[in-house]
Amino acid sequence: MSTICFAQDIDIKPKNVSDTILNSKRTLRFSDPFNEERIMQKLFPGKLYHLPDKNTFVSWTCKTCKPAPFPDVNGVEGDQMFPYTNGVATRLLANIDYSDSKENKFKIIAFNHSVHDEDGLQTGRFSGGLLGLAKFAKNGKIWEMKSFQPAVAAFGAFAQCPTPKIVEIGEDQFAFTLSHINGGAGGPYEGYLYLVAGFDGKYQIIMEVPAYHLTNVASINWSGSYKVVDDTTKKHFRDIIIKTNGTFNKEAKAEDEFEATLPQEIAEMAKTKTKFDFEIERRFSFKGKFYKMVDKPTVKFSNVK
Repeated sequence: MSTICFAQDIDIKPKNVSDTILNSKRTLRFSDPFNEERIMQKLFPGKLYHLPDKNTFVSWTCKTCKPAPFPDVNGVEGDQMFPYTNGVATRLLANIDYSDSKENKFKIIAFNHSVHDEDGLQTGRFSGGLLGLAKFAKNGKIWEMKSFQPAVAAFGAFAQCPTPKIVEIGEDQFAFTLSHINGGAGGPYEGYLYLVAGFDGKYQIIMEVPAYHLTNVASINWSGSYKVVDDTTKKHFRDIIIKTNGTFNKEAKAEDEFEATLPQEIAEMAKTKTKFDFEIERRFSFKGKFYKMVDKPTVKFSNVK
């Protein structure tokens, strides 16, 4: 005797919500325990779905909202108009804890928005996941929302924003790094480092570092790391050192389906040598409203053949 089970299809439909959902001055207070999923539903009161493989999201639409443009760092399909007219799927991206020098406790809840999909999927090679942020401060046993920005910018591939990492860039001044990596099928996957911080009353991109990662190429690869310069003469927006470590192997070029563009600092060495490791160091300093590279990059070579 055999039993055949048929999976029940889930009809995913976005719930219509008020345009007050986009009000950055909304208030939200609650006591412990801190429940990220409950907070997501408070901020984006759509319909909650729990699909297999930890695919949990809130599906919503706002018929009275006026969509506004937000940059997608992929730069392929233009800005994202949010809220999406066909509905929005909002997912939890990160719950970040941190404290300042006075031991005040904070939490940042990061959200990922993507276009509503009836199957609960996230699609589009060059469509980033749209990042949203909510900041909470703890007062006794009460958590209070201090800032709320439903959308900042879109990063990543297939509508999936990379997880933001918190970094202190000044005295009790915190920002987020996002490592964005994307590329065409079979070709180089190029990575950029982005820094998002509160500036001029809103979270925005204040640094873009190209050539931060390169993968999916046999003849060359590199990865980056960053460090904030411990400079007490700068209270805020301290300089940031970017180091890129990689390897080059000319003999492996035959395996490459597509050719990668070499960093300018190693291009000459690659013309005359077969193999080498390299480290490129760049320094970025805050100028006006954005971090810009200062001085010339330095490069070190090793294991040269």
